[in-house]
Amino acid sequence: MEQIRHQLFALQDTAYRDFHSRLIPQIPKETIIGVRMPMLRDLAKALVHTRTAQDFLAELPHTYYEENNLHALLIGYETDYGQCITEINRFLPFVDNWATCDSLRPKAFAKHKTELEQQITQWLADAHPYTVRFGLEMLMVHFADGAFSPHHLQMAASVQHHSHYYIRMMLAWYFSTLLAKQPACTMPFLTEHRLPVWVHNKTIQKALESYRIPTEMKTLLRSLRR
Repeated sequence: MEQIRHQLFALQDTAYRDFHSRLIPQIPKETIIGVRMPMLRDLAKALVHTRTAQDFLAELPHTYYEENNLHALLIGYETDYGQCITEINRFLPFVDNWATCDSLRPKAFAKHKTELEQQITQWLADAHPYTVRFGLEMLMVHFADGAFSPHHLQMAASVQHHSHYYIRMMLAWYFSTLLAKQPACTMPFLTEHRLPVWVHNKTIQKALESYRIPTEMKTLLRSLRR
């Protein structure tokens, strides 16, 4: 841990820390070192599959924001699906912000869609908000295209009772993305007012900002604002 922490502080950019801390206000500024993501990715690549990385992954909780982000990046390199799930489920309870949550993009998931769908159901039912957000993001990343089924929209909508800001933002991101990729199945969630007003309007806002949404659909979406 001390070796990795030393490496992180060697990469510190205090001006970047001051800027980035404003994007994650729920994290105390004193726990942010100020390391840019490309440098974190380079460090993760250098450490992956080493004993140092294994020892680091076994150490939870971490103290610094960048340690959590590095942890997420290292998990992403795990190629064994079962081990990847084990590591993620150990880590998710300690995720305390949207940026660390969104850094978790495991490569092992791509070839295990059936098992992943079942696991996502468990994440969406969890009490921890960033576990729910992660489940929504994995639903969007892995089940919006060829593996899509209409019931995935219902899975996402099942968490709409949550009032947590970053869950609601992820819901809007999910539904605006699905409007672009699966419009016929997704549009009824807006035309029939199946989403909370805030999520409904934020979904429309994000869709209107998207270059993937055709002009005629944007015209309809503008008329659906609540």
